[in-house]
Amino acid sequence: MASHGVFRGTGEKPSTIEDRQKELEKINEYRDLVDSVSSRIDKCLYDNETLEQTSKLLKWNPEYYTIWNHRRLIIQQHLFSQASHTVSDSSKSRSINLGLVTDELAFLLPLLRKFPKCYWIWNYRLWLLEESTHIFPPHEVRKLWQQELVLAGKMLNLDSRNFHGWGYRRTVVGALESPKLCTSDSIDSMVEQEFEYTTKMISTNLSNFSAWHNRSKLIPRLLDGRHADQEARRKFLDEGSDDQSLWFYYQYLTSTIAVSDSATSLVPHFTLEERLQYLSREIDEIQEMLECADDCKWIYQSLINLSFAFKTLAGKLPPQINNIQDYISRLINLDPLRTGVYLPLPHFMETVLCVTVPITPHSGAKSGSSNTFNAAFKLVNAPMKEICMRLILVSTEMQTSAFTASTRL
Repeated sequence: MASHGVFRGTGEKPSTIEDRQKELEKINEYRDLVDSVSSRIDKCLYDNETLEQTSKLLKWNPEYYTIWNHRRLIIQQHLFSQASHTVSDSSKSRSINLGLVTDELAFLLPLLRKFPKCYWIWNYRLWLLEESTHIFPPHEVRKLWQQELVLAGKMLNLDSRNFHGWGYRRTVVGALESPKLCTSDSIDSMVEQEFEYTTKMISTNLSNFSAWHNRSKLIPRLLDGRHADQEARRKFLDEGSDDQSLWFYYQYLTSTIAVSDSATSLVPHFTLEERLQYLSREIDEIQEMLECADDCKWIYQSLINLSFAFKTLAGKLPPQINNIQDYISRLINLDPLRTGVYLPLPHFMETVLCVTVPITPHSGAKSGSSNTFNAAFKLVNAPMKEICMRLILVSTEMQTSAFTASTRL
């Protein structure tokens, strides 16, 4: 099975009687091992033998979260209880206990490579690090967290859209920035470093939703950290494209214009007039895209979203929007699978925007998908144009492949 083009395992079924017999033997061995671990835990035997049995069991089935909880009990009783008594002793004793934690982290590495999207492996690894943070000195634990940042980078190199890896990376960065792990040579904020990392990952794969999401979380902190003025904040609003992930990112950027809360808006000091001017400009530029890309549903969705944002601020629709009814109808025709999502829009427009929106059929789509990106350049800054050009080639190849597949059918 593959996800995001990354191989996840064979899932092969036994093809012969001998293979089936071997599988039954493994099943019986697995069940005996489960019974043995459960029995030893019931007897509070938190020793090395029980730990080894859980290791063998988890290598077979890392989704068995009860076994992870048993392993936590063993580590707490067998390792951390000893560490809490020896942390104030000699450096040798502390080094031995830290080595046990390192060995436990090493045990998880092969499992993460084989099962990169197993929640329980990531959760257990994070628990292990958090427990170590409470026991060992900051300068020693910080090295463990720094190694985790390297690990997260390697996991994302294998699968750049693994949301477990991205979420884990955010957690690791948050820990390294926390006061608990501060040392004399540590930095207070890693936001610049992480922002550069998202830029690198997006340049590698433009459709990386997780990278765009991570970027959106960093931008408010980045701007505050740079003490950005109004002009610098405007630059972060001038990005977009025809790729789905970029349209979501663009929607996030424009949505921050309609709110003045400093915690969520990228431009909290914009005046009402500046916000309306910006929304009006975006509407004009996106409407221009319809001239050569009237079959792109993201354009219609953006126009509807921008119209609502303008209405929220000004109390009325933008003057250049006089055919929002056609936008909704066109959206339904372009994306019939989501008709149930779009059908409530007329009622929403009537009750919130006070606009009557009849659902009428739209004429057939005009050809012009290949020109979509030329118009989209009006929404992107210069560094993004090279990425968009590469996206054009990918889109063309995908359309060619789809056409070839359909002709074979």
